[in-house]
Amino acid sequence: HFLGDRVGEGRGGRRALLTDRGATTYEEVFEASGRFARLLQEAGIGPGDRVLIALPDGEDYVTALFGILRLGAVVVMVNPQLPVEQIRYFLTYTEPKAALITSNVEAPFTEAISGITVKCALTVTGTPEFKDRLSVLNPDVPAYPTSANDPAIFLFSGGTTGYPKGVVQTHGSFKNTTSLYGQGTLGIGPEDVTLSVPKLFFGYATGTNLFFPFSVGATSVLFDERCTADVLFNRILKFRPTVLINVPTMVNSLVSHPQADSKDLSSLRLSTSAGEALPVELHRRWDDLFGVPLLDGLGTAEMWHIFISNRPDDVQPGTLGRVVDGFEVRACNPDGTRVKTGDVGTMRVRGDSLALGYWRDEEKTAAAFKDGWFISGDMISFDEKGYVTYGGRSDDMLKISGKWLSPKELENCLLQHEAVREVAVVGIPTQDGLIKPSAFIIAERIVEDRDRLASELQRWAQDRLEPYKYPRSVHFMEDLPRTHLGKVDRGRLARGEI
Repeated sequence: HFLGDRVGEGRGGRRALLTDRGATTYEEVFEASGRFARLLQEAGIGPGDRVLIALPDGEDYVTALFGILRLGAVVVMVNPQLPVEQIRYFLTYTEPKAALITSNVEAPFTEAISGITVKCALTVTGTPEFKDRLSVLNPDVPAYPTSANDPAIFLFSGGTTGYPKGVVQTHGSFKNTTSLYGQGTLGIGPEDVTLSVPKLFFGYATGTNLFFPFSVGATSVLFDERCTADVLFNRILKFRPTVLINVPTMVNSLVSHPQADSKDLSSLRLSTSAGEALPVELHRRWDDLFGVPLLDGLGTAEMWHIFISNRPDDVQPGTLGRVVDGFEVRACNPDGTRVKTGDVGTMRVRGDSLALGYWRDEEKTAAAFKDGWFISGDMISFDEKGYVTYGGRSDDMLKISGKWLSPKELENCLLQHEAVREVAVVGIPTQDGLIKPSAFIIAERIVEDRDRLASELQRWAQDRLEPYKYPRSVHFMEDLPRTHLGKVDRGRLARGEI
């Protein structure tokens, strides 16, 4: 409906996509998605079948996704740059009938398939031969009459501890969150131009940089190269987006850029931030440099997208903002009762974007989805005005000297030091088996005397936090390990896999 309705409304001539190759209209995307649907239909794909997309961001990704949905089939989105072992995992776990790939990843996919029993047809897109084959197909494929609760897409959890779980999301979730958050909170309108730091395989971007703009006839900017600060500044200058879909890691890269104060972000009316916690110090630096409203928010794959957010006219740095209208969120004790205002509790959320559950995992589904609520591992607190503060993941919390420490609290403290660009705090067991906080730090500049700076940072934390909360060890890194979704992989840090 995001695509067909725009054409039916007479908006087919509007720009749907902007890439380095030019503009693509809604009419052109609609027709191309019909050809993709026809191609898959002729290959035996039908309602409920799973089709894996491992494509770079671009027109083929968008038209393939809508082509799959038009058939009533289910989209499985993965990072196209996966190693063979993880490709094999996703193919075995989701059992897609087909996988859409490009020629530059054909070798690892072919190797992955050769070692498993799953029958999956590889389709290499983007080649001249493929384009010729697609161009002669009849695009007039009627949309399968799906219902709101039919499976539509597999999203994957962050996977910081073991392989990620597949979350089965529905057609109804798309419509609900697009209306409540995309249009209601962000105010996405026909004249907006969206540009995303995360790629489309990340559900955060699928919603914000595709479904949201397509729901109102707006324009999405797509590029396939790896996003760096320079790439992003150049894309903003070239395409003049009004909405930037951002993540804290890139916020950090932008504000730390040596020419940040001379960069032109005047086209932006807002930037979102999600995917991981946004430190208040980083938010302050963004505001000082750019002055563009930065809307931190929280969403989960289990609820499709963001359901707690700051508003364009109501930004409270250091908080996630307030619950998006149409959702209900509680901070709870382990028994499900609410904690007192100001106290930290486990997040429970309900709304019409609730997933069907975890793919082929009844036990985890039963534990996390109860009576219409999703029970998250996120820790949050509410103040008297309804603003939500993020307290980290319950499985990230560290018990130090019999007391609890949220890694986020220590990270926020260390980020206020001028030498720290990025930091992750995890628990590392000592020789006597006790867990102690360790800080892994990317410094702002080359560190000539690491021992001296490590001691300085330890004293910095001791002067500002309770005594037991300072990092017992400090490690300087050129980069931090990340999951397939780009989040800091705390599990690898804790296990010493660096």
